[in-house]
Amino acid sequence: MDTVEKMLFGRYRPDELNDIFSFLSPEEMVALCTYLEFREWQPAEVVMKGGDSGEFMGFLVEGKLAVKMEAIFPDKFILVAVLERGSLVGEIAVVGGGHRHATVVATEKSQLLILSREKMDLLLRQAPALGLKLFRQIIHVLGHRLCKASDRLSRLL
Repeated sequence: MDTVEKMLFGRYRPDELNDIFSFLSPEEMVALCTYLEFREWQPAEVVMKGGDSGEFMGFLVEGKLAVKMEAIFPDKFILVAVLERGSLVGEIAVVGGGHRHATVVATEKSQLLILSREKMDLLLRQAPALGLKLFRQIIHVLGHRLCKASDRLSRLL
């Protein structure tokens, strides 16, 4: 095993991330991690702001994030979701381009593995099969979230 396989980002052994990257083989997970960077946010720090350019997506490794949408009243927000370990965040803006649709705030100390739009493009050029697996996972997550949103909406109507 080389150094990257023993300890990713100087913090995690690959087996500690199996639940986050369960859609990948151990070798694919290590390969994906070469495109990621580690970042940490403190409680109440804004991770992503609605309206900003979507320059990165993240895999939540530790902590909790609140996803909030701006309400019709100035400076008021509606809590849309609370994300925990293993969640994807910011994937729509990175995959589809454009701007953030929601504001994401750390509710406790949170650690993410970040994939920038630039690194996503590099991944797709250098390892297209791995990029395809990542896209399939993103589609799976988005489909699940859409179903949940549809269920909530149908209960309101």
